[in-house]
Amino acid sequence: MKIFDVRGALVKTLLNERRQQGNHRVVWTGDNNQGNRVASGVYFYRFTAGQFWATRKMVLLR
Repeated sequence: MKIFDVRGALVKTLLNERRQQGNHRVVWTGDNNQGNRVASGVYFYRFTAGQFWATRKMVLLR
């Protein structure tokens, strides 16, 4: 699972490992890969599972 800004730049890689089938929870604390807090705004997350992938929009409010 990866987080991107509105320009398409990678902000944070939250999860980059294989998981067993089932329900999982991933929490983004609003920081980037360097550990710095990012600004409020619109971000996109991409979820990949095998051949399936989905991109969704979210809003970070501080």
